[in-house]
Amino acid sequence: MNEQTIQQQYDHITNLLTQQRLKEALDGLKGMLGQYNNYELTNRLAQIEMTYNYMLLYMKQGTADPQRNALHLKLLAQTWETTDQTRTILLDRVSSRYYHTIRRTPTLIPSGTDLKQYLQELETLSDNQTTAQLSTANQQSVQELLARHEALSRDLFLTTWTNSQWTSRDANNATLLLASQQLSASDIALFTSAVTLSLTEQFDMLKLDWLLTATEHKATIVSQRALVGLVMALYIHANRLPFYPELEMQISLLNEDGSLSRQFNRIYIQLLRSQGTEKINQKMREEIIPEMMKNARFVRNLRFDHDESAEEEDRNPDWEDTIRQSGLGDKLREMNELQQEGSDVYMSTFAHLKGNPFFRELCNWFRPFSLTQTDVARELGNKSTDDKGNTMMNLLLSSGFFCDSDKYSLCFVMAHIPQAQRDMILGQMTAHQDLSELMGDKDETGLKQYASRPEVVSNLYIHDLYRFYKLYPRRNEFYDIFAKELQLHTKPILNDILSAPTLMNEVAEFHFKKKDYTRAFEIYQYLTERDQTNAELFQKSGYCLQKGRHYAEAVESYLRADLLKPDNIWTIHHLATCYRHLNNYKEAMHYYHKAETMQPDNRNIIYYSGVCLADQKRYDEALQYFFRLDLLESDSQKTWRAIAWCYFALGKYEQAARYYDRILAARPQASDYLNAGHVAWVSKQTEQAVSFYTQAMQLCDGQEAFRKLFNYDKEELLRKGIAPGDVSLMIDAIIS
Repeated sequence: MNEQTIQQQYDHITNLLTQQRLKEALDGLKGMLGQYNNYELTNRLAQIEMTYNYMLLYMKQGTADPQRNALHLKLLAQTWETTDQTRTILLDRVSSRYYHTIRRTPTLIPSGTDLKQYLQELETLSDNQTTAQLSTANQQSVQELLARHEALSRDLFLTTWTNSQWTSRDANNATLLLASQQLSASDIALFTSAVTLSLTEQFDMLKLDWLLTATEHKATIVSQRALVGLVMALYIHANRLPFYPELEMQISLLNEDGSLSRQFNRIYIQLLRSQGTEKINQKMREEIIPEMMKNARFVRNLRFDHDESAEEEDRNPDWEDTIRQSGLGDKLREMNELQQEGSDVYMSTFAHLKGNPFFRELCNWFRPFSLTQTDVARELGNKSTDDKGNTMMNLLLSSGFFCDSDKYSLCFVMAHIPQAQRDMILGQMTAHQDLSELMGDKDETGLKQYASRPEVVSNLYIHDLYRFYKLYPRRNEFYDIFAKELQLHTKPILNDILSAPTLMNEVAEFHFKKKDYTRAFEIYQYLTERDQTNAELFQKSGYCLQKGRHYAEAVESYLRADLLKPDNIWTIHHLATCYRHLNNYKEAMHYYHKAETMQPDNRNIIYYSGVCLADQKRYDEALQYFFRLDLLESDSQKTWRAIAWCYFALGKYEQAARYYDRILAARPQASDYLNAGHVAWVSKQTEQAVSFYTQAMQLCDGQEAFRKLFNYDKEELLRKGIAPGDVSLMIDAIIS
């Protein structure tokens, strides 16, 4: 039996369990277990079947049993857990995944070592390291102890990850590890990541319990990793959570003051934000980095660091103008804003720097950064820098800008660059704006305080996870949560935690800001169903619908907003727009007139009032609006286009031609040349028309685009007396 067949059997059984069709699921599990002789699992299945048969018998007999529903859920949960274990054992025999390779190869990690033994050894090593570090003459011993410590933490990570289901003994020992006073927060944080990764492989209620406890750990790095892991596990295993009502009770107790909900919501938004990392990478690759390369000589001039104070201020102002005109400044400001809100702007920078042997080891993708880590110490140990270089390096490493994975990459890269270049790179990384100033602090202590904030720690950890799921060589073997459509608020238990209107509104606002109007509307709709008095919610619901071109539904939302908050100019204007798109010109003009009385000089309202009249072919009336706008905006091509087209539609070709001449002398588009050609053609100036049409085609994206654009005006040309056959002939004449 191959891996695909095993997975198909598993999916069939779990689908039955989701539907609570326990009898059929048990039969399927019996067939699955029959392929592998495992006494423990076979005995567990027999116990479940016996209990279930008795329960059915008592039900047939009409025996009252207040615990029946609870027992039913328990049996469903036990059956699913047994199915999990069966799949894992069967896959251990055939799967080439690293997870199963480790499980079936005892030599890869020490066998027979339980969590308590790991804890005792790690605590002993920690004590020995502390003692050894007191003596400067004992550095070799310190390095040996560090290497042993890292090897042991690696084995603990792999053991925990591949332990598919904890026993009560495992859970108790894990609790001891969490409470240890000798272990560093980094050791516990790495263990927390192993527990999380194990839960992505297979559901384990005892590990979930442990993560819940770990969310209250005093070390921020531990509590935030536990929170992220908990959110991920609850999302991945959402369809089986209803079988564990005790879990809902535990979470409810922890969330009595609502703090857990707020933290979950923060993690939710940070995960959503990380899903946009690829778009940021693309922008960096295609816009910002090429622009920086193009302007490199100007940037270098702006980064002179001579000692001569007389030269310091002697900078050519043209350099600043060049950067401003290139748009690079705007792009860098945009990236800075994204960074400030927590977006992952460094993925593209460090993505190609994960080839160091350090990253071949699975656990190192989750290892908290430390300058004493043996690979880092070995690489940087003999690399000297001046005090300024050390200060800048420490500033970067202590800031809340880089996740742990990127800090390791930065150190490995710096180790292989000559000192002068290292200092120059560090200088350029900090010269544009002092990192401490950016954070509002003037010293390294302030940066460390910023970097230790819970929201910063969790966000950077999510960046670490993103790199693992996108860059780890065997990434395809893991469940990539970032590749899924994350709608945590729709999942069992998570819905209860995240359903508070204030929290849901934060998620909706995130989607709204990112212009993901479909997902934003789904949440706004949820919120308006619960709060019928909030005009802003109805406005935003309407706007999302309008952006999706659902104009009729948008009108309904806007009308509700108008009822709750009458005479709001924004709502009235958008009602007019939606009615115009629905070709309901009567209602559209009603709202345009209403908006005009409130803001008579609003240029947008004046313009679209004219457009609405033109849509009705009331060109004379439309012209009055466009003339008003032309007085307010003396150099508006948009207005000239509208006036020229109205004149053309009215048959006033000479006046239309004058306006098209203005437009063509400014910044013409393909449609401008096309419309000017129409005016010339109906005015019997065929050669001039051909010239305009030819220029229009040159600005179009190919012949088909030109043909489509031309045919859009065909009916208008026919009304002006152009013969039907001549339209096709003219198009062929131009493209030939």
